Amino acid sequence: MLSVAFVLTASITAQTAEEIVANYFENTGGIDAWRAIEGMKMSAKVNQGGMEIPIEIIQLKDGRQMTRITFQGKTMKQGVFDGETLWSTNFMTQKAEKSDAEATANFKLEAGDFPDAFLDYKDKGYTVELMGKEDFAGTETFKIKLTKQPVTIDGKQEENVYFYYFDTENYVPLAMQNEIKQGQAKGMIQEITFSDYQEAGDIYMPYTMTQGIKDGQSQPISMDTIEVNPKVDDKEFKFPEGETTETENKN
Repeated sequence: MLSVAFVLTASITAQTAEEIVANYFENTGGIDAWRAIEGMKMSAKVNQGGMEIPIEIIQLKDGRQMTRITFQGKTMKQGVFDGETLWSTNFMTQKAEKSDAEATANFKLEAGDFPDAFLDYKDKGYTVELMGKEDFAGTETFKIKLTKQPVTIDGKQEENVYFYYFDTENYVPLAMQNEIKQGQAKGMIQEITFSDYQEAGDIYMPYTMTQGIKDGQSQPISMDTIEVNPKVDDKEFKFPEGETTETENKN
């Protein structure tokens, strides 16, 4: 549910994708507040099979980001990007491993979406299209198709399309879906849901999410805190050359 303090300013007559996106930013703090964001640090818990796993996610406007996971007394970094190199800690060997060039290039495209894929989407070469209204989990929504820059899969460029479901009352995303392009789940639809919008600095963001497969299993994620424009040590993103294996991560 939306925070009690949530201010509704959108017009109920919005009919185009562009108007819906504009109302989304207006309702969640204003476009200027979103553009002023230089970074975020999110402390959260992921529920995996009834076990709560603490995670910390850091994302910066220049593309750098990482996820820190604490599991069974050990803290590991996943999806670390320093602007050029993408790497993660191997859960088995506890060594840092670099991703290959293709995975790194695709990750760099996604990192450029911070803090929101819809922010200045035209400048990124993206397009939006209103697909109509659709019921999502009992709520009437606007279904918006967001087409991003193509991704490269096994050396070939493929379309990069996402579908968002915006609440027709509050103009905020309730869910996002996209097709998984590779791996064991290739061809399946990834689904992320968003709820419990609350203040985070000068904007509103979802504090509760689920991530999984459409009509399948999903993992609940609950935010404890979201810090806007945190101070972050540059060394956090650096690949630890002296502690690594030479095997590159191909996933």
